[in-house]
Amino acid sequence: MAQYEDLEIDQGTDVAIQIELDTFAGTNKDLTNHSVQAKMKRGYNSDSANTQDFNTIINTPPSSGIITLSLTNTETNALQVGRYVYDVEIAFTDSDGNLIQERVLEGAVRVKPSVTR
Repeated sequence: MAQYEDLEIDQGTDVAIQIELDTFAGTNKDLTNHSVQAKMKRGYNSDSANTQDFNTIINTPPSSGIITLSLTNTETNALQVGRYVYDVEIAFTDSDGNLIQERVLEGAVRVKPSVTR
């Protein structure tokens, strides 16, 4: 089950969000051979025109369990002020060749307006 966290983003700014994943045993989740993707939308049923992909990376070393999500100032400037929903998913292929996906974080995003434009 994914953790829930609300985020705030200032329109027109660069944003970087670090997520630290750990296991139930309290150790860092090893993200070797994993991929990550994250998206935000105005609503769960919004079409792709209302979707913003986060730039995502798994930090080095992958065994640290750290993911960084980011948006450039150009990307946040193009966002409409208001409420969005988002989620972050990791994926890997198991030894049987099956794609295993896990939602690790989800929540709401509030985009705050910029005065200086």
